[in-house]
This record gives sequence, structure tokens and C-alpha cells, in this order.
Amino acid sequence: MSYDDGWAAINLEMTDRVPRTEYSADFHWRLVSAVTGIKVNAHSDSTTMQQASLMFKKAWDYDFNWNILIHQEIFGDKYTRMGHAVYAENGTDFDAEVSKLFEDPEDVYDIDFHGLFGECNEKETTRCFNENYDKQMNENPDMVNMTGIYVTLMSGFISMLGWETLLMAAGINAKAFGEVANRYSRWIETYFRALAQCKAPVVMVHDDIVWTNGPFLDPKWYREYIFPNYKRMFEPLREAGKKIMFTSDGDFTEFIDDIAGCGIHGFVMEPATDMALLAEKYGKTHVFIGNADTRILLSGTKDEITNEVKRCMDIGKKYPGYFMAVGNHIPPNTPVESALHYNEVYMELNKR
Repeated sequence: MSYDDGWAAINLEMTDRVPRTEYSADFHWRLVSAVTGIKVNAHSDSTTMQQASLMFKKAWDYDFNWNILIHQEIFGDKYTRMGHAVYAENGTDFDAEVSKLFEDPEDVYDIDFHGLFGECNEKETTRCFNENYDKQMNENPDMVNMTGIYVTLMSGFISMLGWETLLMAAGINAKAFGEVANRYSRWIETYFRALAQCKAPVVMVHDDIVWTNGPFLDPKWYREYIFPNYKRMFEPLREAGKKIMFTSDGDFTEFIDDIAGCGIHGFVMEPATDMALLAEKYGKTHVFIGNADTRILLSGTKDEITNEVKRCMDIGKKYPGYFMAVGNHIPPNTPVESALHYNEVYMELNKR
């Protein structure tokens, strides 16, 4: 674990080892127990959970702490409830509640975001970003920490509208839906101005713009209504000198150039995105993080896990800004032995 290695990689300086981060592994409690020796599970008290999680991240040499502050809570109770399948240990995150914010997809075209959600208090939001960043620094002093925004644009729509209403509204009248995207971006840009004023030198911008098989709307629509808004929304961050990390689930290979053109400094990706292509085009100028396939840890052999780590290292090791990570989480149903083997192979191959 090294802040120095993480910060060097963020600044595209070659380090002696490939730095790393992971997602969800630190609350895979059976794995955490195996690594730290602390008896912890989904029903342990919060102090024990936090202690075990921090010890795990130190043991696994995290250099980068993925973190975001602004989620759907900024919508109050005005969002679509799609329920939640079991992910966490013992199903503690299961949610069967389903409801819609809009019954008629065409009602979406008339949303007044300022009227519906109110105005962001820029000064207060900056204070909250600073508190969130300070908390991360206090808990994870040996890593590069950050704060950021989850519901940037498309993820805001997913949360507010749900998939059915989103796709129907976009399909019935793409231009009208694009104007909704323009209005939403104008509403949420105050949060980006607040983020630009916070003390964190690295910020995370999250937006799930694609599915596993790529764009779910016409790519021309993204280029007319998503990326121009990104560029404007990110401008305060660039002017403030922030290092902007961008995360999207799914396969955003088709949009690599578009995303880079919005002024971001780093890509966080799942295995669906073509990391070899991304590295070839942007490995010398941008950070890139992740890409190892969690499905191989879930059901693969040790040889398959070894080969997956080697694939990522063969691509990323020659570039200064690469961070190793399982690109779509190490969930609690991952066999402990497989996760331990993955870590062993990373430790063996991470030297440059």
C-alpha cells in the first residue's frame, strides 16, 4: 500500500510495481477474515467491520480508494424504485420495493429539475465534499483518495426514471429526451462547481452510459446530448486542476475517444471495454484502471485466473498510469480460494 505509488501513477510516472485497487473485496467478509484473521461477518458491529476492512486493504496493497459522495439522495424521494437483487453477504441489501416516478414516459419531456429537486447550495455542497474527502484521508491515509458524483447524467436518469421509462422516453422522441438531458446537465452542473472548489486533488465522475454489449441508445444521440454536456460540466474541474477519473460500467469501447475528448485524466472500466485498444490509444497520456473479469474468479480454475491477471499485466504494465483491479467487483459469492489465488498472482507479477 503506497500513496506515493498511487499518486505517481495518477501523474503518469512509472513506479517499480503496478499499483492496485479493488471494489467490494473489503466487505467480502469470509475473504476479509481469511486475510486478516479477524472474525467478521455481515452481522458484526460496525467498529469490527471497519477495522477488518481497513486491515484487509492494507494487506492487499490498495493504492487508490474509489469513492463518491453524491448519489440519488439528492433526488429526495423523487426517483424510481427498481428493487435490488441480493449482492451483499446474507442478502442484507435485498429490496423488493418497485415503483415509478412517471407512469407515462412522455411526461418525462416536461421535467423541471429545479422545481422538482430544488437548488444545490454550492457552498454547503463543497463543505460536504471536503468532509467526505477528509473522512477518506483519515481512514485510508496510505492511498490516493477522492470524492465525486455518481449520478452525473445517464446514471441520474437511470435512478430517476428506471430502465423502462428511460428507454421508452428516448425511443418515442429522441430529440425531446435530449433536451431533457440538456436541462438535467444544467441543473446538476452546480454540484460540479462545488466539486471543483473542494480540496480533493482527484475527483471521481461516474456515469453508466452503456450496457455490457455497448450503447443502448443511438451513438449519435450520445454525441449530441451526452458528451457536449460532459465537456461543459467538467470544465470547472479542469480549471481547478483536478485529476478527473471517469467510471462507466459496460462496454464503452465505441466512446473511448469521445470520453477522452471531454477532458478526463483517467478511465475506470469493466472487462467488457477493450483495454488493449484503450491502452494503445491513451496509455501514455491517461490513467486506466481495472478490466480483470470477476466471472473468472467466480467460476474459473486457478490457471484461468492466472492467465487473466497475466492478460491485464501484459497490457498495462508497460504504461505508467495502469492500476490493477477486478473490473466489476469481487462480490461476496466469490470463492475465497479463488480470490486469494488472484491476489497471489498479482503480487507475483506486479513488479516492473
